Amino acid sequence: MKYFFNLFAIAILMVFATQAQAQSVIGKWKTIDDETGKPKSIVEIYEQNGKVYGKIVKLFRDPKEDQDPICDKCDDHRKNKKIIGMIILTDMVKDGNKYNDGKILDAKKGRSYSCEIWLENGNLKVEGSFLFISRTQTWTREM
Repeated sequence: MKYFFNLFAIAILMVFATQAQAQSVIGKWKTIDDETGKPKSIVEIYEQNGKVYGKIVKLFRDPKEDQDPICDKCDDHRKNKKIIGMIILTDMVKDGNKYNDGKILDAKKGRSYSCEIWLENGNLKVEGSFLFISRTQTWTREM
């Protein structure tokens, strides 16, 4: 009976842990290319000093493309740095159900945008804005 109780308790803890992760932006997320609809990268979102950041941990590239490219269009400290391992989401601060006040880098264009992220139906919504123009992407959780 004690063995059954221990198994039951472990199962309950695993359910709660999984549920907590599902409601958090922390973790790995698959990005999708707006133009092709194909997976573009895996971004790992993490918390550091009370702010949320995201770095590229994997790129999905065609075999003919450079598998370990650099950000040659970046115009800041990331210029000519490797994209894999690059922090592209910076200084996000929790504000209710959203994170904002941060920046996101479009490594393909080398431009940074104001950013806001939030969870919606288990997916991560990522909105980048510049002046009056904004674009929202949907990222899916990578298991």
